[in-house]
Amino acid sequence: MRTSSGYEGRRIQRTGGSTFIVSLPKSWVRDRGLGAGDVVLFAPRPDGSLTLYPREAFTPSPQRRVVSIQNGMDREHLFRGLVSEYIAGSDLLEVRTPERMSAKTREVIRGFAQHMIGPEILEESSESMVLQDVVGSNPLPLPSVLRRMYHMVRAMQLDAMTAFGTRDLAIAQDVQQRDWEVDRLHWFVQKQITLALRDQRQLATLGLTLPECATFLQVSKTLERIADHAVRISSVTELVQGSNIPRAQTEELQRLSRTALDLLESAIETVFQADTEKANQVLDEGQQLVAHRRKLLNEILARQGRVAVALAYVLESLERTALYACDLAEIALNYAVERELSQAMLKPAASPPRKGAPRAAEGVPPPAAPLPSG
Repeated sequence: MRTSSGYEGRRIQRTGGSTFIVSLPKSWVRDRGLGAGDVVLFAPRPDGSLTLYPREAFTPSPQRRVVSIQNGMDREHLFRGLVSEYIAGSDLLEVRTPERMSAKTREVIRGFAQHMIGPEILEESSESMVLQDVVGSNPLPLPSVLRRMYHMVRAMQLDAMTAFGTRDLAIAQDVQQRDWEVDRLHWFVQKQITLALRDQRQLATLGLTLPECATFLQVSKTLERIADHAVRISSVTELVQGSNIPRAQTEELQRLSRTALDLLESAIETVFQADTEKANQVLDEGQQLVAHRRKLLNEILARQGRVAVALAYVLESLERTALYACDLAEIALNYAVERELSQAMLKPAASPPRKGAPRAAEGVPPPAAPLPSG
């Protein structure tokens, strides 16, 4: 046995004609109650390593977490606390109160279950409610979730600008309600990545590396913030009811919105394609939009009253959307470099010459290796 920097080493041995074996540490086998004939499972990792598990570890019993709350708890605080429990990733979540659970508390818990991906109410009693995560270990692919978030965010901003231009309160309210869909997807991404960082088995199930988890979490948070600005634009619709806004300024804001969304589309593609050239182009165009925004802001500030405030809100949110697109482009640049380094690390290193083997003379190629028999 060899030890180095806290790792135990084992020499690879060959048995028969083509089988390689490695011995397991005796202490590890005994601590897990294993013995001769038991099965262990290997999970190949993208970095070229292998993770070893006892077979029983793949059928764990559901983890139950009990949370005690008070009936008089603030509704927002209770909901936020349940979201934190959800992101932590318990299989079974039991919410209990010291006395009979009030109808308002049950309403918040039911609303939480309806808004999240996975939790379902499994049991109810006079003093508790139990929620079970029905998604379990079969998560949706995170790249697909992020693409869905992007399409939802894009549609929200388009509708928000439509509501602003037409003064349509119904469309504005619809945009605000759809923000829940983006939030629930973002919380789902957070939960899956939290589980992956805690358990290598979940990481293997997702088929991601740790740097990819960090990248996708950044992308998810950025998209969620863009959705918040779409909601902010839609909320301006009520402020401009009955107001006369110059057509030129409205058209200019619509043009800026299209430019910002084009930047967002290019930026999200750079993340998945690792296109550094397009990422730099997004960054350059984003700076141009910011410069143009300053000119338009001076024209808006020449007005007075609530219309000027409303126009400034819309302009600021469009600028933030473009800047968030630039953030995604920077994430794509960092991700592209990380992928190159990871791929380089996976290439096998040149094997050192065996002890006692003759070295090839300088400038003379080594003799060809004989073909393997059989």
